[in-house]
Amino acid sequence: MMHLSYVFIIELLGTIAFAVSGAFSAMEKKLDIFGVVVIAFVTAIGGGTIRDVLIGNLPVTWMRDIITPSVILATALIAILFKNIFHNLPKTLLLFDSLGLGLFTITGIQKGLDAGIHPAICVALGTITGCFGGVIRDLLLREIPILFHKEFYASACIVGGTTYFLLLYAVSPPVAQTAAIVIVCTLRLLAAKFNWRLPSV
Repeated sequence: MMHLSYVFIIELLGTIAFAVSGAFSAMEKKLDIFGVVVIAFVTAIGGGTIRDVLIGNLPVTWMRDIITPSVILATALIAILFKNIFHNLPKTLLLFDSLGLGLFTITGIQKGLDAGIHPAICVALGTITGCFGGVIRDLLLREIPILFHKEFYASACIVGGTTYFLLLYAVSPPVAQTAAIVIVCTLRLLAAKFNWRLPSV
């Protein structure tokens, strides 16, 4: 029960982080309130929706209860109300995007494990869950998705997810999950700071 509760907390925090990320991205583009809320929603649920469809977890998770939509709506409205306290919007966006990436990577991996899927495919599911809400967000905002042209993004998810499975041999699942989240977030932030990226074609 404690393990399930911890996974729920991770998913909730990931939802909040990506909702903030989406809201700030929309505010950077000067969208109206409805636009900000819509972008917050698609950023927070996009990756998880694709994951659930792929593993046949239907109806998708956010459609089965009112908690997730309510949290996203509340988060988007709070971000709008308090946007003026964030003086550097790009850095705030990067921070919340990195947090969401790490948290949702582990959420996706856990959903895959619960469905009895091979660990290697679980890492792919975690990457999809972490990345594709941001991909949909960027496409709607008419930008090339970060996944395809900037820094370590999917790569951070893959490294973190792989580390999670390696750590399971030595520590408990919550400890491994926390360590993997930290690794993904740290790699994402360091990649942005030092301009680490895969070679361009």
